[in-house]
Amino acid sequence: MAARAEAGGPVAGMLVLPARVTHEQAGPCAQMLAQALRAQPGSAVVADAGALGQFDSSALAVLLECRREALALGKSFAVARLPARLRELATLYGVGELLPAAP
Repeated sequence: MAARAEAGGPVAGMLVLPARVTHEQAGPCAQMLAQALRAQPGSAVVADAGALGQFDSSALAVLLECRREALALGKSFAVARLPARLRELATLYGVGELLPAAP
């Protein structure tokens, strides 16, 4: 799976989502990202969703799980480059405000 934490990348605490997150990949993807999140130093986590090209509502579940994990660890959470269609789904489901855009 292409999900990985960007160690030493441009933003400390950045998690990178893979190109595809559907129901089939959601569980393993969430586990991998949560593990990477727990290993990240610092008080802020950014999930980079820019690579997402194929997704369903399971991608929202993955992002919300990352948010829960980050908040449980006392870290802030934001999302960079969220595809417009996924932002629309988040708004439709009433969870858009839980996935703030990264500065």
